[in-house]
Amino acid sequence: MITKPDKNKTRKKRHNRVRNRISGTAERPRLNVFRSNQHIYAQVIDDVAGVTLASASTLDKEISGGTKTEQAKLVGKLVAERAKEKGIKVVVFDRGGYLYHGRVAELAQAARENGLEF
Repeated sequence: MITKPDKNKTRKKRHNRVRNRISGTAERPRLNVFRSNQHIYAQVIDDVAGVTLASASTLDKEISGGTKTEQAKLVGKLVAERAKEKGIKVVVFDRGGYLYHGRVAELAQAARENGLEF
């Protein structure tokens, strides 16, 4: 019997391949995206120090209502604002093994529109 591959397992393999090439530093931290069925999370991470500098998700009180795509836009805007408060302007984008499409693309576009460069 042939079984279907586990989607999350294959996503993690893709993510590990990307993470071998990119890493966040204090000057240019990594903007990481995690997408679940209901929520989307974004973190700005300094991998050298191992700390999260800014984060936002659909669980935040500022974000409510709308479709998941609209919520992803708000998360992108919020994480960009929080990063700018910490003096972060340039990041490297880590799509987390997901396709650059839909919610992930909307989050990235909103982050760009609100001042993050990547």
